[in-house]
Amino acid sequence: MVDRELVREQDYVAGLYARLDALKLEAEQQLDAVRLLDVGGNHQGRSERDTFARIYEDRIVQLREVDERLAFGRLELLNEPSLLETSEDEPFRYIGRIGLRDEDLQPILLDWRVPQASAFYQATAANPMGTRARRHLVSKGRRVIRVEDEIFDASLLEGDTAELQGEGALLAALTAQRTGRMSDIVATIQAEQDRIIRSDLRGVLVVQGGPGTGKTAVALHRAAYLLYSNRERLNGSGVLIVGPSRSFLQYIEAVLPSLGETGVVLSSVGQLFPGVDATIEDVPAVARLKGQTSMASVISRAVRSRQRVPAEPQELEVSGDRLMLDPHLIQTAMVRAREGGKPYNEARVTFVKNALAALSREWLALLKANGNSMDNSDLPMLREDLRSSEDVRVALNTAWLPLTPEKLLQDLYARPQWLTELTPGWSDEQRALLRRERDAPFTISDIPLLDEAAEHLGEYDAVDAAQKREQKQQRKRDIENAEAAIKNMDVGGMVNAKDLADNFAEFADRGTTAERAASDRAWTYGHVVVDEAQELSPMQWRLLLRRGPLRSFTIVGDIAQAASASASTDWQTALEPLLKGSPEGDRWRLEELTVNYRTPSQIAAAAESMAIAHGLPVTPSRAVRESEWPISVLADVVHAVTVERGLGVGGTVAVIVPDSQIDEVERRLVAEFGGAIGRGSRGLTSEVALITTQDAKGLEFDAVIVVDPAGIVESSERGAGALYVSMTRATQRLTLVSAGELPAGITV
Repeated sequence: MVDRELVREQDYVAGLYARLDALKLEAEQQLDAVRLLDVGGNHQGRSERDTFARIYEDRIVQLREVDERLAFGRLELLNEPSLLETSEDEPFRYIGRIGLRDEDLQPILLDWRVPQASAFYQATAANPMGTRARRHLVSKGRRVIRVEDEIFDASLLEGDTAELQGEGALLAALTAQRTGRMSDIVATIQAEQDRIIRSDLRGVLVVQGGPGTGKTAVALHRAAYLLYSNRERLNGSGVLIVGPSRSFLQYIEAVLPSLGETGVVLSSVGQLFPGVDATIEDVPAVARLKGQTSMASVISRAVRSRQRVPAEPQELEVSGDRLMLDPHLIQTAMVRAREGGKPYNEARVTFVKNALAALSREWLALLKANGNSMDNSDLPMLREDLRSSEDVRVALNTAWLPLTPEKLLQDLYARPQWLTELTPGWSDEQRALLRRERDAPFTISDIPLLDEAAEHLGEYDAVDAAQKREQKQQRKRDIENAEAAIKNMDVGGMVNAKDLADNFAEFADRGTTAERAASDRAWTYGHVVVDEAQELSPMQWRLLLRRGPLRSFTIVGDIAQAASASASTDWQTALEPLLKGSPEGDRWRLEELTVNYRTPSQIAAAAESMAIAHGLPVTPSRAVRESEWPISVLADVVHAVTVERGLGVGGTVAVIVPDSQIDEVERRLVAEFGGAIGRGSRGLTSEVALITTQDAKGLEFDAVIVVDPAGIVESSERGAGALYVSMTRATQRLTLVSAGELPAGITV
């Protein structure tokens, strides 16, 4: 019976792959046909052709990415036609990464995100949801190698079918060796996870869970689900996923493409300001100060203070004439420019225009008084002469200098006297924390300050601002053309008119939604997913609110794992900057994940015991399995790596060290093991990855070696949280390297 069922499933899945290949071939042929279209020299025609080419290119990429484990499940249904259009002989519903229909447009594979597929994740014997059995299809490449059944209808247990049962798919996934990249869990989503994944798009959802409960996996699958079920709303605005580090992003980058979604922006906190990629962490005291919302007021005052009225009249030389620039003229031009309520750089354009107009009238009066035959028709010429005058440019720039956010922040840190003027209530010790040279690289804590400055400064180049306005107007004019093109090309449902219109204008940005969003600071996303959210400072939350002003957020984290200086001790406090001013007040939804799928029970127990001993607010969870390896304690990191490699069991290995020791540990390990050691994000696919406690957030490895656990605890006031994170990265084996006493709460 088992063999017969396996062959049956192999045949069916082979048919699905045949259909997948046919669709890929069809898309490739459509792409070739579009590329051969002769559109002449017409800009709109070329743009239309290129847009449809991208549609087919994206479709081909999607079909290629879902090739691995295309179908992973089957539901056997009660004979109720309302559940699925199927004959009485074939009451089955196959579940996969994407939906497929046959040539007659009948469904042969359901996308895991459609409502009809929810029973695959939520059905139980107590509530079978119209199903008789759930089958897991375990594949290698394109071939089904095993089937595993969970039976809900007792009549199916009669006879030979009694052999087909169990939860092997989940346990196999949990114990499988890691690869240095996160895999999707689409085939093994559990009921409590599925409920969260499918919850409503609106509002702020907080997913709290201890280590190993699948928070990150749930967040990524929720992003894929929301993109599928809210396609029209999110396709044009996109989804932003924010993670704690580059290593984390590299670790998760393949998950969403494997689920058929490529239009998502992945960003670390240090990459949220276009043009800057910050990787350096400030020392805790500096990070804490920069993370306070009071820094927003400092930035605001700094911007306003860059508008200066001269104390005395200035003599200007223009084309051989000498003009006096009165402070009152500058002040009047400034007042009029501010009345428009525009940001600093945009208001400066108005200021310069007003100042030149007033100065040209004074020059005209001077010229006429000196006997020159001139009138108001000469004012435009005089304004251009003034604009090109070196003295005039210096005078107006001194009064109101164009600024970039980078320049403002560099000046703020490098000019102690100016900082003192801006912070009358600060102590000298606080100001000293911000002191640094202009050429110092920006840190992760600087990113929200740069964004805050950009909000006040506005567009640096008036030409760029005008061009963006023209693009917006052109896009509106092109929507009708886009609708006609969609009708002519017969691709309704593959693209909507608004998205297509973005590509029609002569100057339109040809990038995808994700590409355009990532490069545009003012872009607002339809939904924002924040992982390791417990680490964010109030200023970082202010930045994220600007990226997601609709306040549609999925926030995942664990307060007990907070290790940064700016982290909060409860979600209500953490979310205050995000919820302040919300029409719904401070309302947010909390879901908790309570089952630890990743961490073996003995490791979870040791980590939780340590966390509780240090007063961390641990979220109770239940580990579903125990590892065969006990926790070990060794005195030397080289010896620990030697022992781990000597086991010969394979899998991924991480050595997690305090920031202050990583250089020394790297030197010793490389001297002993050479190229087997890889540091940071580049090391995730190495035989042994050497990472800091910060890099470790959100990652998982078969074996983890934690160096100097007591030193990690003592490194900062949040050190216990960092050790809690480090210990719980292991899915099989944990080794603690310590020559002295272990931190309180750890007994092995």
